[in-house]
Amino acid sequence: MRGINKVILVGVLGANPIPKQFQNGGSYAQFSIATSEKYQDKRTGDWIENTEWHRIVAHNRLGEIACQFLKKGSKVYIEGSLHTRKWTDQNNQDRYVTEVRAITFQSLDSLPQANPV
Repeated sequence: MRGINKVILVGVLGANPIPKQFQNGGSYAQFSIATSEKYQDKRTGDWIENTEWHRIVAHNRLGEIACQFLKKGSKVYIEGSLHTRKWTDQNNQDRYVTEVRAITFQSLDSLPQANPV
C-alpha cells in the first residue's frame, strides 16, 4: 500500500523568502511560517499560545513567485509534502532537517481596495 504525504498549513511568514540557486541552474526560495494554537489551561484558567515554526521550500517558478508576492508578516495557505534532508557538516557529523516542499500556496492577505470616485 502506498502512503500519503500531504501537509496543509495556514500561517504567517517570519521573514521575507530567501532566493537560492542550484549549480545546475534551478532555483528555490526558502522561508519559515509560524502556526499558532491557543488553549486554556484547565488548572489555572490562563490562556496559553503555542507557536510552531515550519521551514518551507518552494522550487523554481513557485519560489520566484513566493519571493515576489510574500513578505514578512504575510498570511499564507500552503500545500505540500514533508521531506527530510541529510548532510554532513564541517565536523563530519550527520545533520538532518525536515522541510515542507511546497506544491502550491495562496496569499491570504487582502489586497488594498480602490478608493471610490
